[in-house]
Amino acid sequence: MTWIAWAESIAVVLIISLAFYITLPVKTTQTLYIPQGSIGSIIAHLHKKGYDLSVIDRYLLRLMGQPQQGWIYIGKTTLNRVDFLHKLTSAKAVIHKVTLIPGETNDIFFENLAKTLHLDKQKLLDYYHTLSPYPEAGIYADTYFVPVGIKEKHLVAFLVRESEKKYARLSNKLFGSYNTHQWKKILTIASIIQKEAANTKEMPLVASVIYNRLKKHMRLQMDGTLNYGKYSHLKVTPERIREDNTTFNTYKHKGLPDSPVGSVSLSAIKAAVAPAKTDYLYFMKNKKGTHDFSRSFKAHRKNIRKAKAK
Repeated sequence: MTWIAWAESIAVVLIISLAFYITLPVKTTQTLYIPQGSIGSIIAHLHKKGYDLSVIDRYLLRLMGQPQQGWIYIGKTTLNRVDFLHKLTSAKAVIHKVTLIPGETNDIFFENLAKTLHLDKQKLLDYYHTLSPYPEAGIYADTYFVPVGIKEKHLVAFLVRESEKKYARLSNKLFGSYNTHQWKKILTIASIIQKEAANTKEMPLVASVIYNRLKKHMRLQMDGTLNYGKYSHLKVTPERIREDNTTFNTYKHKGLPDSPVGSVSLSAIKAAVAPAKTDYLYFMKNKKGTHDFSRSFKAHRKNIRKAKAK
């Protein structure tokens, strides 16, 4: 056999082998996270995640183009190798916009997420309690964009990770460090402010009442603390006050609840950190939907009568 014939036969074998290789199936999830970096680092990342990729795939991918960064929607869970690699460079994220309203609880938020994204609520809650350092308010109240088909663990990990970045930046700016024990107290106070204040302008005033009552060792006696968990939108009744023996019942429990009562906004956090300087101890919702603040119980009783007057 001549050298030319030998080279041609080797080339034929390589072509046949490559043709076979690119048709091999690749199993994947419907959504896939592609980190920022070189093609080599992306292939290495996918290999660590269980994808059977090799140096050949790196060269093939280089010929096709640069992979998309972030969450992408693959669609099918089994593709041949060349289609999979092509998806990495061409697939776009099909996005859902999800909003966590300030004051809302995890129980309600994850219930709505489960319905909207066709996910399992209990799995969302379980992953949240595993990944977040806070029983509640571990997800910052904001709007998030998530890909269609994202699984429970990836979704919660994303929401918690983004929230932790936000909290760390805020805490470092305010205190010079980020300590979850200290921040939990801030979130707890902020969550009560979020539930009680009628608007952003009132937040520092509500914060001052909380701090003033705590300083005097008075019970907070605020309905908003009882709107925790599944009770987020339920009216607080005398029966609830009598029967609820948790620390969220600030009519019975002295001091702050053990954890936040709902998600918080930046305005509520700022109010918790920098309350207004007042000597207010009471506030009562008036007929305008805002609150009348007072220093004495006598003035508070007067505001109650005014609110109830026809």
